[in-house]
Amino acid sequence: MPFLDGIRLALNQIWVQKLKSGFTLLGVMIGVMFLITVVSIVEGMGRYMEDDLVGKLIGVNTFELRHRPNFQMGDVDNAEREAWRKRQRITDQDIEPVVAALPDGVNWSMQSEDQITVESKYSRPRRMQVFAVGGDYFGIKKLGVESGRIPSAQEMTIGAKVVVIGRDVIKRLFPGVSPLGRDVKIGGLPYTVIGVAESQGSAFGISFDNFVIAPYSTPVKRLLNRKRSVIDAITLQTASAAGLNEAQERVRQVMRSRHKLRPGTPDDFSLQTSESALEFWNKIKRYLVLAGIALPAIGLVVGAIVIMNIMLVAVAERTREIGIRKSLGARRRDIMTQFLIESATLSTLGAAIGVAMGITLSQLIAAVSPLPASVAPWSIVVGVMLGAGVGIVAGVYPASRASRLDPIDALRQE
Repeated sequence: MPFLDGIRLALNQIWVQKLKSGFTLLGVMIGVMFLITVVSIVEGMGRYMEDDLVGKLIGVNTFELRHRPNFQMGDVDNAEREAWRKRQRITDQDIEPVVAALPDGVNWSMQSEDQITVESKYSRPRRMQVFAVGGDYFGIKKLGVESGRIPSAQEMTIGAKVVVIGRDVIKRLFPGVSPLGRDVKIGGLPYTVIGVAESQGSAFGISFDNFVIAPYSTPVKRLLNRKRSVIDAITLQTASAAGLNEAQERVRQVMRSRHKLRPGTPDDFSLQTSESALEFWNKIKRYLVLAGIALPAIGLVVGAIVIMNIMLVAVAERTREIGIRKSLGARRRDIMTQFLIESATLSTLGAAIGVAMGITLSQLIAAVSPLPASVAPWSIVVGVMLGAGVGIVAGVYPASRASRLDPIDALRQE
């Protein structure tokens, strides 16, 4: 039997028996729907972690020098935390030798940060993330402003009391008024707002726009780290991914020499890229994707059982039809192909509906919750292939049974 003719006959049977076909499709639809939904959420979280969260906080072709990892995904025991606590801190005296060792074309910035109280005369004092930065901080972070400007190189050098604020700071400290040209007080000293940064978005309901950025040379740095000259990070950005490893090795050698570490002694500092920060997440992601495929398989098994039962009933109901076809010259292979195509068409149609429902459900979850969702094209292909596979496997026995019917006995069947 030609394949297209088999599909046409299968669709005719589905159309004639709409209610029964609908219930037959249900198991496959639910299984594929949850597969698409789970994989879409995992994929969305993965893209968010890579592109928006870690990618935005660390940057492209960028690594950070810190005394301890900034991103700590996974279990960290108390002994390791204690070892981190005892490490030497990174200081502003480390900047010059580190920068001097870098290849040409590598940009750098430094920062100190902490949650401290910021005031304005238009609102009550609020706690927010305050950064004291130097070097090419705004360029490396690709942090532009939607209004105003960023500090000039001269202002960064002399420590002018100016700040760039996030959009949430306007709501908290300047309700109803423009912040540009107005003052905020940090540690009792006034700082003039010269720019409002572009929105940095949010992660799982937590906003990244609640920040104030000031030049490192201003007095605000004393509020961020108790020990004088201590900084939280030196960030370095290479022109391409190819130069990242070389730059890291040069920084590692400089810091090992400055910390007087002997050969074989582990580093007492952290060099963290976006890839290393995401290492643990990528492991979790693989398990989540496997779970997203395995768990809906239960629904597909149920769907396969339902399809097999329905097809067995169809064979019994259409025994006379099978006898007529055989008496007109249909071979055993033709009868088997007909029922296999019908079973596969039924389950593939259910899988296609399940894909549409899964995409809709994942987008709905993303709209009403902090969970991001991104439909992975491969999951659609897998969903449809699994649906077709379930139909073929479930239809083998009913099709084989139909093909073995004796045409004389089949024609006698009422």
